[in-house]
Formats: sequence, structure tokens, C-alpha cells
Amino acid sequence: MTNEQGRPRDARIDAAALDAAAALLLEVGYADLTLAAVATRAGTSRPAVYRRWPTKAHLVHETVFRGEDTEAPASSGDLATDVAELVRRTARMLTSPLARLAVPGLVGEAAGDPDLNRRVLERFEGTGWRGLQETVAEAVARGELDDHVDVLHLLELAIGACLAASLIRGPEALDDGWVEATTHLIVEGVRRR
Repeated sequence: MTNEQGRPRDARIDAAALDAAAALLLEVGYADLTLAAVATRAGTSRPAVYRRWPTKAHLVHETVFRGEDTEAPASSGDLATDVAELVRRTARMLTSPLARLAVPGLVGEAAGDPDLNRRVLERFEGTGWRGLQETVAEAVARGELDDHVDVLHLLELAIGACLAASLIRGPEALDDGWVEATTHLIVEGVRRR
């Protein structure tokens, strides 16, 4: 990757800044995290950090969700099993220690920042949960779903349920029993009648 001047971007700075942001987020929380503190901890300059992430929210978003497995679960041949795994993975991602600290702030900031909002949506819609279309198509072929089920809507149900429950009940409430109950509600809501 190169910047506007054509110089290669140093991946070590990216990694150091993301690591520093993760450590600082755990130490001081979202509200008190600053890009200046991240630069200092990463051993780089503030301009180097700002060139990569224009705001704290952009940096935190990439920090919290880097390396997350957003591949859809492989189709098991059973809609309920597949939805349960989707809900389980989403719950795990949104209740990680970093996500617990960052998601409330990110949601608030994404509402007022069109670029950040686009990046968040792309993570979950465009590039996130790749393969879910095939899982849904297989469920349609098996007769478990009508062909009008919107894959994005199914994904929104899983993400929305996990996000709301983690904010309202607390992350510890998203246990196996919660996943099972939520899966049942989602599956019965979309199952072929």
C-alpha cells in the first residue's frame, strides 16, 4: 500500500498503532483514548496515526474488529444450526473485552460520521459474513426458507439482537441459553410456512 506521495506505508506502524490502541482502550476506556496517546505508545508520530485513521472512532473500529472472523458459518444442512452459529459468533464478537468498551461510543459516533458509518456497514454487510448467501440458498433448496428471505435482513436480526442484548442485559447474558432462545425466535420468524 502506498500513500498519496507514492511511498510505501509501513505495516509495522499500523500494527504498533493498533496494538497500542487496544492496550489503551483497555486501560483508559473509549472516552479517554486519544490519538496522541496511541502515537506515543506506538512509538510513532501523531501525523503518522492521523494519516491512517482520521478520527479516534476510525482507529478504534479497526482495532476492535481487526482479525474478526466474519465468514458465515459453513452450512451444516440445518437452518437452526446455521443461525445458532451465526448468532453465537456475532455475540462473541460484540462482547469481547474491546468491543464492550468501544461499541457504545462507536455507535454514537457512527451516527454523525457518514464515512465511519459506511465503514461499519461495509464490515457487516459487504465484506462481513461472506458466504451467508450460500447458506440461505441451501436452506431455500431444502425447503426450510422461502426464496424471498433477504440475507441482509437475516444478518441484521442476528447483529441487532446481539447488540441490543449486550447493551440492555450486559454481555454476560449472551450465554448458550440466550443464543438458543434468540435462534429459535429468528428461525421461526423466517422459516417457510
